[in-house]
Amino acid sequence: MDFTLDEDLAAVRDLAREIFTDRATPERLRAVEVGETRIDGALWGSLADAGLLGIAVPEDDGGAGLGLGALCVLLEEQGRVVAPVPLWPNAIAALAVAGHGTPEQRAALLPGAVDGTGRLTVALEEFGPVEATEPGCAAKADGDEWRLTGTKAVVPSPFGAAGVLVSASTEQGTGLFVVDPDADGVSWTRADTTTHDRSGHLQLDGAIAQAVRAPGSGVLDTVLQQAALALAAVQLGVTEGALAHAARYMREREQFGRPLGTFQAVQHQLADCYIQIDALRVTLWQAVADVDDGAPDAEVAALVAAWWAREGGLDVVHRVQHVHGGIGVDVDYPVHRHFLWGKQLAGTLGGPSAVLARMGGLLAVAGRQ
Repeated sequence: MDFTLDEDLAAVRDLAREIFTDRATPERLRAVEVGETRIDGALWGSLADAGLLGIAVPEDDGGAGLGLGALCVLLEEQGRVVAPVPLWPNAIAALAVAGHGTPEQRAALLPGAVDGTGRLTVALEEFGPVEATEPGCAAKADGDEWRLTGTKAVVPSPFGAAGVLVSASTEQGTGLFVVDPDADGVSWTRADTTTHDRSGHLQLDGAIAQAVRAPGSGVLDTVLQQAALALAAVQLGVTEGALAHAARYMREREQFGRPLGTFQAVQHQLADCYIQIDALRVTLWQAVADVDDGAPDAEVAALVAAWWAREGGLDVVHRVQHVHGGIGVDVDYPVHRHFLWGKQLAGTLGGPSAVLARMGGLLAVAGRQ
């Protein structure tokens, strides 16, 4: 299959790369990491002005309507420079509302998600050995609304968000619910993360929420699939950026009068990184194509991409850190951020073992049919 970007996606890539390169400088990253919000507001505004925040949202809802592929292109460019903006949670929440929300939900939430004034986030993870597909958080019907009770872990960039999309279980099945982050029955505990993002643990005690489509309709499975591909796209960019740092360093650093890059052991390490990155890229775009086409094996393809992003992505940032030696852990040198991002992305929504377990379950069911 030919995964060459078409004209529209190439234009998205070029525009995003220009903005991220100009804005996400090492000096700016250091300043944001010690700031109150841990979000680069100026960069967020530039992305909004360029129309990139709503790149995947349908045109009828104010976006560009370029779909999941365009979002993955944007997220890959973010990952290259590890830019501190909450793109993936805002985009995945917006896609969920645009694809499954009521007209009232779309009118209330999507304009801000697209123009950057009312960003959204998602609460899809919990503490303990809880599968994202089977949340422990419970939702009970209360007239036309729902009451949510439970705890969600490490919600990305919730402070200042206009809405949180929370996964929960009901008697009818799993579902996705819109929660006001400042509503009664909602409380937050701040949590700093490996990537310096200021996340929050969410405690729900009978908080009022509105369902995004009826529970049991499969909306949560769709959102988790899209989130897995979004995270894989960020990880692809992170690994590409890490390898670029390593290549530059190996050309410039000398030992015994020779550039480090001429030593066979180093060449083997970076060659392995290149192969893993290429596998990550191919599996990601195969999954995007299958999801867009509604292919019967799209769920398995998404899990394959997720596994490469977690297992291969983590291996790449480890190897890059290793070949840099002592300077790799110097926080004044930029490559350490790629390691931190790669490490956290490898465990978001379940590590590689959890992904393999899910994939094995699907294949076992398919084999019995």
